[in-house]
Amino acid sequence: MTPAEFEYLKKFLKDRSGLVLSNDKQYLVESRLLPIAKVGKLETLSGLITSLQRGGNSKLESDVVEAMTTNESFFFRDKTPFDHFNETMLPALLEARARTKTLKIWCAAASSGQEPYSLGICIKEAGSKLSGWRTRILGTDLSLEVLEKAKAGLYSQFEVQRGLPIQMLLKYFDQKGDMWQINPDMRAMIEWRKLNLLDSFSHLGEFDILFCRNVLIYFDQQTKSEILDRLAKMVPEDGYLVLGAAETVVGLTDAFKPVAGKRGLFQRKQSAAKAGVAAPRLVAGAGGSLLR
Repeated sequence: MTPAEFEYLKKFLKDRSGLVLSNDKQYLVESRLLPIAKVGKLETLSGLITSLQRGGNSKLESDVVEAMTTNESFFFRDKTPFDHFNETMLPALLEARARTKTLKIWCAAASSGQEPYSLGICIKEAGSKLSGWRTRILGTDLSLEVLEKAKAGLYSQFEVQRGLPIQMLLKYFDQKGDMWQINPDMRAMIEWRKLNLLDSFSHLGEFDILFCRNVLIYFDQQTKSEILDRLAKMVPEDGYLVLGAAETVVGLTDAFKPVAGKRGLFQRKQSAAKAGVAAPRLVAGAGGSLLR
């Protein structure tokens, strides 16, 4: 692959997915895209890039983007965000939403489904606290392949051993040969949609909690700021944003503030009107609700 071809591929990936490749990632490109070139009978990376440049091959374009976006995930990944959910977000929202008894959560990089299902387990484990409540979890991802896996809720022994306590495995999964499938009640809690965060997502409506972990690290500063500002419009002023351990809103947006002592947890800043300053009220979130 020539330097010019690598530059073309970097621009292609940034335009299509927001992914910013540094110059030292050429080895990663080769390891992930050579198999696609061979399956497509293009033989070499140069042949693959030539085909991309010609245009008109939407499947190849999609395969390249999916191959280069990271889909690593496991149950209760990093643990801390789920502690924040159980100990901070859920108690606050149980009180704030006591009248409507609705809870809406969006996992904006759902990958193969472990994060949304982990949150579903947290909700089930809350038991009587959520009796009579309507809860909905939306999982979105750029990759159709991982979304299909998420919908099926079928995982290998290795996958369920990564972060999932044995008692929860036996409680919420059914064994299918050498695989484990999350039970139908859990699968029914979650709606799956293909979504690119570079595209408009205002039609999804408003969410009480927004998980967007380990995604922004792949974008440049301007793209991060733009996405965070658009995410802020999806969350009410008492709603929450959860980012990855290495991610922050500081220096990127004024729409969120860190929650003191809670790493990776952020909350919408109050508008000027709510803070006691005369100003027009901003209506956050457009479109319909996921709850039907």
